[in-house]
Amino acid sequence: MKLHEMKPAEGARKSRKRIGRGIGSGTGKTSGKGHKGQKARSGGGVRLGFEGGQLPLFQRLPKRGFTNINRKEYAIVNLETLNRFEEGTEVTPELLIETGIVSNEKSGIKILGNGTLEKKITVKAHKFSASAKEAIEKAGGQAEVV
Repeated sequence: MKLHEMKPAEGARKSRKRIGRGIGSGTGKTSGKGHKGQKARSGGGVRLGFEGGQLPLFQRLPKRGFTNINRKEYAIVNLETLNRFEEGTEVTPELLIETGIVSNEKSGIKILGNGTLEKKITVKAHKFSASAKEAIEKAGGQAEVV
């Protein structure tokens, strides 16, 4: 087989339907849109979720709760990820971003107590969970709130 002999598989390519090209084409005159009505018009059709004037489903359903606009979301770092730093390192939010542990600082950084910490390090963050603070101090390090 040569490059100029190659053809797509049978039925893989379908020619497009040319509408409005005379009676003989099968899609002439009304172009497959039927007679009159909203869907036959140019630009016709209804918006997403429209139910012909009936109250749409999303409006009929009950609404609950609210979104707190003052919510603070913290970037989370677990203790086990802090083991990659050398003994005696001062871990700051800037260092965490620089090393790629945290990509987006959000409202601050929170250290959680998942895993174990084997090294004595000073950790500076915006928040600590009680178990994380305890584990850092147990390993001989310091947990400082920025």
